[in-house]
Amino acid sequence: MVYPILKQARASGKKLLAVLIDPDKARRDNLQQLADYANDGLIDVFLWGGSLVNAPQSEYYLKLLRASANTTPVVLFPGSVYQLDEQADALLLLSLISGRNPDLLIGRQVLVAGRIKRMNLEAIATGYILIDGGRPTSVSYMSGTTPIPADKPAIAAATALAGEQLGMKLIYMDAGSGAQKPVSEAIIHGVRKEVDLPIVVGGGIRTPERAVQALDAGADMIVVGNALEKDSGWLPELAAAVRSASQEDSDEADEGQGHASFAPDTSRTGTH
Repeated sequence: MVYPILKQARASGKKLLAVLIDPDKARRDNLQQLADYANDGLIDVFLWGGSLVNAPQSEYYLKLLRASANTTPVVLFPGSVYQLDEQADALLLLSLISGRNPDLLIGRQVLVAGRIKRMNLEAIATGYILIDGGRPTSVSYMSGTTPIPADKPAIAAATALAGEQLGMKLIYMDAGSGAQKPVSEAIIHGVRKEVDLPIVVGGGIRTPERAVQALDAGADMIVVGNALEKDSGWLPELAAAVRSASQEDSDEADEGQGHASFAPDTSRTGTH
């Protein structure tokens, strides 16, 4: 189970690094390097998916990744109903709560509910919030929705709070693939003040410094994808920055009432 790991990390103050892999852009050599990093403990979670995905290629590369990095959870981050794969450990069951497209709020979820159950995939109900990253992105175009303006933290906070009240287990704020600007610290901080759920932030994070800024503002897990597709050599530096932010947060917690220790779910087998 993946969600208990996220909850435990949230409770303990441990910050997490997720790497998003778009199967359409995957390369065997890059996948192997990322798998090696994961086996060295530098990557906590793999997210798998994209706006447009070639299904046979996705299945092939996911099988390769699972064979090379079989102790790191792989979570589906689907861009369509055709991107389900039982090789994964879990699924972010996205509801695009920042938009007003009913198909992405509940419609597509209804279409795949039975398949998810039959695949025995762990479904993590996720309030998905698009934040303006300074340029149109694939996800805003494909979803036909308008992101929340980057200078409106109150709207983002109210949206996340509504998601929590509706029963979402996770809040994912995304500036989109290739965003010029990441989700701002003000947005993240505003959402963190309102909700007690794990918060995931992605889009536009291209440096360790930006990763730390997001984590310090209240994110529990940051997601990096585009910035690693051409060159994953800087990932160890990124992972070190995430760990340092985690340590700082843990030190602050220790000054209070203390916290539970983080432990991976060793019962996960990697296949269903």
